[in-house]
Amino acid sequence: MLKVKMLKGMWLAMIILAASCGKSGSDGSEEPEKPVEETLKTIKAGQTIKVMTYNIHHANPPAQANVIDMAAIAAVINAEKPDFVALQEVDKNTKRSGVSLNQAQDLATRTKMTMFFSRSIDYDGGEYGVAVLSRYEITDKTRYALPLAQGSNGELRSVAMISVATEGGTGKFYFASTHLEVSDNASRLAQVNELLRINSGIQSPFVLAGDFNAVPGSESITTLQQGLTAGCISGCPLTSPAVSPARTIDYIFLNQHASSAFSVQSYRTASEALASDHRAVVAELKFK
Repeated sequence: MLKVKMLKGMWLAMIILAASCGKSGSDGSEEPEKPVEETLKTIKAGQTIKVMTYNIHHANPPAQANVIDMAAIAAVINAEKPDFVALQEVDKNTKRSGVSLNQAQDLATRTKMTMFFSRSIDYDGGEYGVAVLSRYEITDKTRYALPLAQGSNGELRSVAMISVATEGGTGKFYFASTHLEVSDNASRLAQVNELLRINSGIQSPFVLAGDFNAVPGSESITTLQQGLTAGCISGCPLTSPAVSPARTIDYIFLNQHASSAFSVQSYRTASEALASDHRAVVAELKFK
């Protein structure tokens, strides 16, 4: 009988120890089995939401070659506590970042948010693209492929779009992340026109955020503003390069329905400048 009691005690201790250890992340950090914070259901009238766009440079700090620092990217996001994040330059199971590392899922775990990843291209044994993080329950997820100009050898791009419910049960709020062509103006314009086409089919508030690789007043941004309005309150802040920003290429745009439903309370860049080669852009939007 004593031996049985001892075995039971040892078994109980092993169970408690296993439960306390948690799930080990790809970098050895402890990951919770599920988010600690409850996922929010609907955006309510009078509520202020915070949105962010962040080109994460596949979590490679520019000053540290061949280093992947997911904790540094997550720290930038967690310091701001946004409700929605548009991510660009996101790796999924690539050799350069780690074949077992899904960066969007890793950040979702570290920030206690849900995520949706959109592949833009196959890359280095895995995938590379854009993603969205959400503190709200995602009701719909849609991937859009963006075109290249005829004859272009540019890099294919895409859009990751989600929707969440707004108060009343029938309304929706759309949020999307994108990353436009960097070197081919004709392809970038083709992508802008596709974004305008996508927006024309959305009869609800829609916020589009990302790295547009175009400065204010350029043909691409001027064309995009035919259907969407930049959230900048008094001039769009400089976003790239992160350490000493010299140009604005990262934006948060609102369609006409979002401009009517939300008032922009603030629009700025995050102060952190070492985790990526872009500054994160953050805006607070009050739901009227």
